[in-house]
Parts: sequence; structure tokens; C-alpha cells
Amino acid sequence: MNVATWPALFVVDVEGNGSNPPDLVEVAALPVRDGAPDTSTAGAWLIRPPRPVTPRAAGIHGLSNDLLAQSPAWVEIAAQVHGMLGTAWICAHNAHTDYRVLRAHLPTWKPAGVLDTLRLARATFPTLSSYSLDALISHVQPDLTMAPAQRHRATYDAYATAQLLLAMARHYDTWDQLVAAAVPPGLPGAPEDKDPTLW
Repeated sequence: MNVATWPALFVVDVEGNGSNPPDLVEVAALPVRDGAPDTSTAGAWLIRPPRPVTPRAAGIHGLSNDLLAQSPAWVEIAAQVHGMLGTAWICAHNAHTDYRVLRAHLPTWKPAGVLDTLRLARATFPTLSSYSLDALISHVQPDLTMAPAQRHRATYDAYATAQLLLAMARHYDTWDQLVAAAVPPGLPGAPEDKDPTLW
């Protein structure tokens, strides 16, 4: 597959404050251009949430209330995030979660489509015992030497997801085949002729 012909695509990852529903504390939007993640034009935002970060959430991603105290509130950066994503495709691991949270924070945002590397991995590697991001990194062994930050930070996870997407895309001949394997039913970009009861 010629990945250079893909439509505009951002790999996204979000981190929350542990509340339900979550408030955003970090968003990463990493464009894939010419077959590679383009970190030079990526977007990354730390956000001061309206409710405190729970100890459990802080223990996962390392973003404490003190660290976020001087970060902008979501209302201060929402237009910037929306402007960057525009109407491009997005990709995320377990994309239902990231898409749902972003849509809750950007109610007028409408991506062209949503690729899910979790769904794609199940189609591409049907015999794996786990499809977590860590399990896929271990299986695919993408080059993460240039990944920013560390695991469970949005920038790192977006970079890792982008590398996994590109590795798995090599198993498909066309963009349409990739879409058929990677877009969950009911999310933007899902092939309309597919019966959701079969998936």
C-alpha cells in the first residue's frame, strides 16, 4: 500500500483526570505524512482540569495537580485543538474511548473517519493472546527510539500507535481494505454496506 496517498490523518491520544466522565489533562495529535509520524508539526497540550486529578490517574500518567496547575484550561485551547484536527481522519488505540472523550469536549468536531488500531490488530494478528498497546509493541517491535516522553503519556502513546498503524498497514493492499478492517461500526468512516451484527 502506498501510504503517501492516504487522506489527512492524525493519530490521537488523550489522558484524563480519572473522573467519570473524564476531564482532559493531556491531548496529543500526531500527523502521519509521507508514511511516517511527523513530530515536527504535532500538537500536544497539557490541560488544567476543572476537577482534581485522582491519585490513581496520576499514578498511571504522572500528571499531578501540581504539575498541571499552570496549564491552560480546556476552554483556552479547545479552538486550537479543533482547528488542528479539522475534518481529517483520526486513529487511536481503542478508538471508541478517545473519540468519545474528544467529541464530548469538541461537540461540533466531525472527523472524516476513525481508525482503531485495536480493531485492526485483531484482524491483522488473529492469534495474539492480548491486544493491549504494550502487547502489540512487544509483538510488532516498532522503532520507538524517537518517541517523546514515556509510556502512558499522550505524546508517547500517539507515536507508538502511529508506528503500529504503519506496520499493520503493510498487510493491506488498499486504503479501503484498511478502512474495512480498522473502522468500528457506528463510528465515522465505517463502510456503510457492512452489517454491524456481523462484527
